[in-house]
Amino acid sequence: MQNKGLIRLFAILFGLVSLYQLSFTYFAGNVEDAAKVYAEAKATDGSGKELANFEQKYLDSVGNMNIINLGFSEFSYNDIKDKEMNLGLDLKGGINAVLQVSVKDILIGLSDNSKNAVFNQALLAADAAQKSSTDTYLNLFFAEFEKLSNGTVKLSDPTIFGNKSLRDKIDFNKTNAEVKPIIQEEIDSSIDTAFEVLRSRIDKFGVTQPSIQRIGNSGRISIELPGAKDIVRVTKLLQSTAKLQFWEVYTNAEVQSFFFAANQKATEILKSENPSTKKDEVKKDDIDDLLKGEDSTSTANEKSLFTYLFPNVAQSQEQISSLVANAKVSDTAMVNKLLAMKEVRALLPSDLKYVKFLWDYKSVPNADGSADIIGLYAIKSNRNDVAPIEGDVIVDASQVFDQLGNKPEVSMSMNSVGSKLWEKLTGDNTGKFVAVVLDDYVYTAPSVPGPIVGGRTSISGGTMTVKEAQDIATVLKAGKLPAAAKMIDSAVVGPSLGQESIDSSFNSFGLAIGLVLLWMMFYYGKAGAFANVALAVNILFIFGILASFSAVLTLPGIAGIILTIGMSVDANVIIFERIKEGLSSGKGLKLAVEDGFSVKGALSAIIDANITTLLTGIILYVFGAGPIKGFALTLMIGIATSLFTAVFITRMLIDGSVNKNSKMTFNTAISKNWFQNLNVEFLRKRKIAYFISGAIILGGIISMATLGLKQGVDFKGGRSYVVRFDQPMNSSEISSNLKDVFGTAPEVKTYGASNQLKITTAFKIDAEGNSVDEEVQSALYQGLKSYLGTTSYEEFKPGFQKAGSGIMSYRKVDPTIADDIKVDALWAVFGSLLVVFLYILLRFRKVSFSIGAVAAVFHDVLIVMGLFSLLYNFMPFDMEIGESFIAAILTVVGYSLNDTVIIFDRIREFAGIHTKWDYTKVVDKALSSTLGRTINTSLTTLLVMMAIFLFGGDSIRGFMFALIIGVVVGTYSSLFIATPIMFDVSKKEKKNN
Repeated sequence: MQNKGLIRLFAILFGLVSLYQLSFTYFAGNVEDAAKVYAEAKATDGSGKELANFEQKYLDSVGNMNIINLGFSEFSYNDIKDKEMNLGLDLKGGINAVLQVSVKDILIGLSDNSKNAVFNQALLAADAAQKSSTDTYLNLFFAEFEKLSNGTVKLSDPTIFGNKSLRDKIDFNKTNAEVKPIIQEEIDSSIDTAFEVLRSRIDKFGVTQPSIQRIGNSGRISIELPGAKDIVRVTKLLQSTAKLQFWEVYTNAEVQSFFFAANQKATEILKSENPSTKKDEVKKDDIDDLLKGEDSTSTANEKSLFTYLFPNVAQSQEQISSLVANAKVSDTAMVNKLLAMKEVRALLPSDLKYVKFLWDYKSVPNADGSADIIGLYAIKSNRNDVAPIEGDVIVDASQVFDQLGNKPEVSMSMNSVGSKLWEKLTGDNTGKFVAVVLDDYVYTAPSVPGPIVGGRTSISGGTMTVKEAQDIATVLKAGKLPAAAKMIDSAVVGPSLGQESIDSSFNSFGLAIGLVLLWMMFYYGKAGAFANVALAVNILFIFGILASFSAVLTLPGIAGIILTIGMSVDANVIIFERIKEGLSSGKGLKLAVEDGFSVKGALSAIIDANITTLLTGIILYVFGAGPIKGFALTLMIGIATSLFTAVFITRMLIDGSVNKNSKMTFNTAISKNWFQNLNVEFLRKRKIAYFISGAIILGGIISMATLGLKQGVDFKGGRSYVVRFDQPMNSSEISSNLKDVFGTAPEVKTYGASNQLKITTAFKIDAEGNSVDEEVQSALYQGLKSYLGTTSYEEFKPGFQKAGSGIMSYRKVDPTIADDIKVDALWAVFGSLLVVFLYILLRFRKVSFSIGAVAAVFHDVLIVMGLFSLLYNFMPFDMEIGESFIAAILTVVGYSLNDTVIIFDRIREFAGIHTKWDYTKVVDKALSSTLGRTINTSLTTLLVMMAIFLFGGDSIRGFMFALIIGVVVGTYSSLFIATPIMFDVSKKEKKNN
């Protein structure tokens, strides 16, 4: 081998750089371990929130301290934190979300809240079309507008986009074709603004290594915050539009008469809606407790408004307040529904005609801790629902403390216009109340002592925390989002589950490596030892590259690394088998080694096999998202490093040993005669194989047609929660209990241990509003409460370290994005098959080879899908069809092709050498000669995958099960399907010619 010195120098330098990059991860880990020890020592109640606060306090205190001193350079914790390897959500915990900026809201704003009937009908039609279309909302709106208007009204109409705000760009003479690009430009500008506003908020949030990206022109923004623990805080920060308003309010005395009248009307309505429903009994003592001793006028034996809402009755001047009522958080949706009914609104007196009821921004537990109670306010709105003062007058906002220095609040300063408006508003309401409203939640509604001059004011609340005050200041300073941002796809992993995933991943990784190292030593002896050194260098290079380029390591990413380890072993196996063949044919050791590593020897097959897998990895990376991208990235990096280490590092070590005239062996005493001089007549058995495969595939197709496939939430939409309990749980019993709160029974399945369940529901998945997620989560808690012991709702929520019961992780996918995910997945599968077909056609120059390879791939995919359909009701782990399953299918495609290409390469070689042999003999001999390599590689890959499957954690078990089936079926199909079909097609081609 030429240039040995250069290769040795490159390997040494690359290894040192990799160790240097990985050292930052090691030292950062030491500091974070010390923070955990400090938090455990300081914490009093041991709650996850308290531990997280103390950990952050420790890390903030040592942030600028020097941790590493290299003599020529020093690094603080903050420095090395930016350089350490990024861990994905499944390993570190945190939140990954896709936000859909509401293009509908932007269009309404651009039209200046148009009342044009065609415009509004087109919006509604676009809403409906979006649920089953992958096109952008704007294109759907344009199509519906053209259809509904039928040429009678144009987009440039003064009542639509030809208004004052757009008069410099759109006049009423412009055609629809001329207006569309202008509107597209305005939409893009608004989404750019939303992107910058969100990035500004995230930068101030304090999470290390955040990621924020625009997704094409869809109006979607992908955000990943690994390590985020306060999920509720993150969600509020991301979805807040920062719509700040200052309103006058009605007092409890002014609205209580309406509440009593509304209560009677609601009683009649509820009775007519549910005539046969068993009447609930409302306990007077409970209401009295909530009202702090006030009498309730609710009728005790029937449902009414006061079943859900507890008015704050004013019986004296001292009891007059801006707080008009209270309700349980779980009942807010029902209260909203009842107060919005036409029959109830009709009872409003003329002076309350435009009243708008808004909830407090924060709930508090009631006296016995059995429920969270939230306050209700009555806002003095108007016909146009425009506040006297909007947030655009705010020029600065910051978190400060009150005059006593005890309670946090948000201090705001206004511009000159805002100062005058604020002085007038407070002057007009002296002795009354004014509410500060942010995103339709009331943050404070204090009594006004007199006019406030100077344009300074504050937002404060009795239970406001420092972090809440900081977040409000952050969103106000970052600016208002141009439209609402809805979380259409979110995945949350708690830190407890993340740490468990790290532990299980490294345990399985260590076991897999150990098994491979032992097998290579056992089978190939000294050559196996050299292959093991190359394998260790390969692993170092992979992790070094990931750390150097700030790539994200995920759980599927670790699976990708372990898969490339199998491929690295495969490359060495192919080379060693070629060398053994050379030695068996009488070649000297040096010549056999030279031929084994040559293009005519093993290198051609190795390159072909790696290119087909690389193509699969590229397609996965292009079409995948989140963890799937992580898997594809590590797979592609691993292919490059394994090729280098197997071909160059192993060669360098073997050449060194050969040149020293040391005894070089490529087997052991036990494995010496394994798979030698085989002569299996594979083609004679092909009809039996066709029958067996056909029967299995037919059974799978029947199962898929009758039982179907269990689609995950990423394909069908919905919410799924992984909930851990303190004792083993009965999934059927839990499903029955949750039916009472969800209306329909959710899917409930044991997830790993018997005390852990995966609960999947479509409850309120189509409902609008940022509070819906909280309502569903609250309903879940109420349905499970009797099984949770002393776990409070705050402890139950996802995020923070958990010592007992609670949500370990959850996934929510809106139906509007679920269809897009499914379509992308299908494109990925068909795209990979097309690319592979073309590559094999180009490489082997025969259609029969491409048909055989693609037929085998279809065979493997159908068997894997059929088995998933048959077994998902019986297996004790997750077997849903989603993004991870598609990644597994594409990996199976890559592995199957890897096997097939190596066999085809040998068939082509034998056909060129043994020109006088019958083609049947050529194929059988080629298959027999590669059988040792095929079984050896498949066995090592299966050992690796079994280690991950058994010890790699619950979230990846279904993924690994698909890969294990794929490896077994792929090995079988390369021998008994791909090659026989190629042979039959070749025979037909010859006959036709």
